[in-house]
Amino acid sequence: MISIKNLSKQFKTKHQTVQAVDDVSIDIEKGEIYGVIGYSGAGKSTFIRLINRLEDPTEGEILLEDRDIARLRKGDLRKERQKIGMIFQHFNLLWSRTVFENISFPLEIAGVPREERERKVMELIELVGLKGREKSYPSQLSGGQKQRVGIARALANDPTVLLCDEATSALDPETTDDILDLLVSINEKLNLTIILITHEMHVIQKICHRVAVMEQGKVVEQGDVLDVFVKPQAKTTKRFVQQLSPLEHQKEHLQEFINDREDSEVVKLHFIGNNAKRALISEVSKKLDVAINILQGSISPTQEGAYGTLYVEINGEARLIKEAVDFIQSSGVEVEVLQHDE
Repeated sequence: MISIKNLSKQFKTKHQTVQAVDDVSIDIEKGEIYGVIGYSGAGKSTFIRLINRLEDPTEGEILLEDRDIARLRKGDLRKERQKIGMIFQHFNLLWSRTVFENISFPLEIAGVPREERERKVMELIELVGLKGREKSYPSQLSGGQKQRVGIARALANDPTVLLCDEATSALDPETTDDILDLLVSINEKLNLTIILITHEMHVIQKICHRVAVMEQGKVVEQGDVLDVFVKPQAKTTKRFVQQLSPLEHQKEHLQEFINDREDSEVVKLHFIGNNAKRALISEVSKKLDVAINILQGSISPTQEGAYGTLYVEINGEARLIKEAVDFIQSSGVEVEVLQHDE
């Protein structure tokens, strides 16, 4: 659906050249929600502005349905942009226009007849949950309602791609979840491809199918969200994952349980997908003569399934402890035996 190849963007000033996006290549499938995450200055906002040519790339290709947007001239680009909707962090609404008029604006520019405009706008108002607020002005709306207007306006021309530039970072946590739920609903109902830029790992975890991690203009890691969460490779990715894994910051509390005794072992278990719902600890206790003490744990949902982390102390004969670890591993659960910090 979208193929981005060797995309780069340089900004030249009098004294230096800034490489905002550096040789980025990403393939995004039709109908998926693709997240791009990075800290401030990573280049993610410049990256998303390159996709709809709000910024012109220095090098590279942006193929939308096999047409290179990076090479289009103004007339053709204007038509191609109608396939790409965009929502912004600070809503970018017209404050002198009502909800209805804001959503209608892109249709007016496109020359859509009045009767058809009115029908389309009312459909979109229903879709984003703003029925009854058609005559309200932006100043009369909450942050979440303003973003719903922004989403409806972005959908007015029936785009095939929706770009979201930090679309929830100005909202409180509860409203953020409501907007994310709305984006998932729109993705499913319209089979709309969504590219979402954020610095919040919670957003990636909740709605994205795949993710790319950016740092200093480069993509340092990309893949399925579940894989990236369970086995982060890049240092930046690990920092993001720790935002949602408070247990990683509490490992020092486990040290009192870790010792050099042969009859005790502390292990870290990674549960993925259906295994996250399995009563594995009970199975092990019934099968083998070991006592298992659960020290701490957590479980997190993603679009591709749940994953969980559990720290347990296994007590028993050394031979039985090894059998217990082997049994857990054979069940598809990753096991890491923790060592005492010297």
